[in-house]
Amino acid sequence: MLNTRMIGNKIAEARKKINISQAQLAERLFISPQAVGKWERGESMPDIITFTRLSEIFGVDLNYFSGDFGPENVGAVEHLIQEAVVQTSGKREKKLSWDMSYGSWIDADFSGLKNLHEKFSSSNMQRCKFIGSDLSGLLLKSNNLDSCDFSGSDISGSLVQSSHLDNNLFKDSSLKTAKFLKSYIKCCDFSGSDISSSEIQRSHLSSSLFKNSSLKDAEFLKSHIEGCDFSGADFTGMTFKSGGFENSKIAGAMWNNSSFIDTQIADIVFEGTLEDCYFEDCVFNWVKFQNVTLTNTFFKNNRFKRIRFVDCVADRITYEFLKTTKADLSGLALLSLSCGA
Repeated sequence: MLNTRMIGNKIAEARKKINISQAQLAERLFISPQAVGKWERGESMPDIITFTRLSEIFGVDLNYFSGDFGPENVGAVEHLIQEAVVQTSGKREKKLSWDMSYGSWIDADFSGLKNLHEKFSSSNMQRCKFIGSDLSGLLLKSNNLDSCDFSGSDISGSLVQSSHLDNNLFKDSSLKTAKFLKSYIKCCDFSGSDISSSEIQRSHLSSSLFKNSSLKDAEFLKSHIEGCDFSGADFTGMTFKSGGFENSKIAGAMWNNSSFIDTQIADIVFEGTLEDCYFEDCVFNWVKFQNVTLTNTFFKNNRFKRIRFVDCVADRITYEFLKTTKADLSGLALLSLSCGA
């Protein structure tokens, strides 16, 4: 029979070494102090997921809980924790999957969680911390996130659906191949993040920061962006289709092989270089191209009445294409002439 008293002694010993009380340990685990007391008295034992969290809090390997047992107990303890132990002898490595849906999380700290696929569907989260966590494959559906911090986390391959995100930090995070579907994102900070190959569909983004972020090969489908700051962002290979792009900053952004299709573009100032870009069936409203070099960039079936070129140059194919439109080209020169060729 498994000696739960010995496991309880190990939990108590590790807790005392880091100088925290039963109540403080319980708070970190989101359980009652009475549950911790029962463990340490040998009346009950943590489940497999809690063993993993305990090892993180105590700073010990999971094998700590199976050490110093007699032969009759070692096998039983190892069986309890084997799903959580990372095997180093060629056996398959496993990831735990937690489901913490339908909860209300306030001021919770999940920072540093590794090798976990978190599910927080239909949860309300306020001022929670996920700093430096592995949240790849995260599922958020019908969530309200307010003032949470995901800085430096891996959130790649995640799905955010029908959720409201307000005033959250995603700085320097990885959101590669993530999908945002029917979500409202306001006053969030994605600066320095990798959002490449992501999909933002039927979503609304407002007053958010994407400074120096990578949006390579990202797709904005039937989405609306307003009041955001994309200064220094990389839009290489980006596609924006059937949506709105308004009143946002894009100073120093990189545009290469970027496409706008059936898009309302308003109160935007393009700067720098646009190369191999494509505008089709777009409506421009108070849009300015200022100090822009246009190369191999095409404008098809667009409305140019409220578009201005200021101190811009274009290669011959782009220039000749624009001549067939009703755009005012007084601020646009042929690139070869401006270079003295």
